[in-house]
Amino acid sequence: MQLKDFLAQMTPEIYQNMKQSLELSRWPNGDMLTPDQREGILEALIAWEHGNLPEEERIGYMPVNCKSASGQDASETTILRFKD
Repeated sequence: MQLKDFLAQMTPEIYQNMKQSLELSRWPNGDMLTPDQREGILEALIAWEHGNLPEEERIGYMPVNCKSASGQDASETTILRFKD
């Protein structure tokens, strides 16, 4: 089956099941996902989201903001420090 055909048949329920499987690295029956299956699921989820979800709800969405656009002082940068 081609990706285009699969996406045409994908329902929101199938999307949710595939997304959960990707998050857990397991199919609903408990079987582990192979690397190829993970790649295929991610490709299908991204393609489905592109046509069915608003941009801010899609996998990998990052708002396009910067400190200069928000009016914050650029000197207010924060550096994470970890204790040994």
